[in-house]
Amino acid sequence: MHEYSIVQSLLDTCEKNAVKNAATKVTRVVVKIGVMSGVEPDLLKTAFDIFKENTLCDGCEFIIHIQPIVVKCRVCEAQSTLQKLEYLCPECQSLELDVIDGEEMYLMQLELE
Repeated sequence: MHEYSIVQSLLDTCEKNAVKNAATKVTRVVVKIGVMSGVEPDLLKTAFDIFKENTLCDGCEFIIHIQPIVVKCRVCEAQSTLQKLEYLCPECQSLELDVIDGEEMYLMQLELE
């Protein structure tokens, strides 16, 4: 359940940005979660909803965008979004792929008041 520590870090980041910008409230938080990030979106949302109480994020909207896996083939250099967790280049069927996106979680947007 590392989602709890992720939420704590996310709330800390939100609070720091709010203070830095002289905001009194965070109204919206948007994150992007890669399917290979190891973060469970439903658990993250639940943890955020619990831990945001009595913070500057209390009452804010929490939006999660799921990022599919984007790869680049080292053989044919095609960039593709994988529809399945099948690590083959859709163009040439090579296994020599570099993951470009879909492994990370990012804070994409904060709306402050």
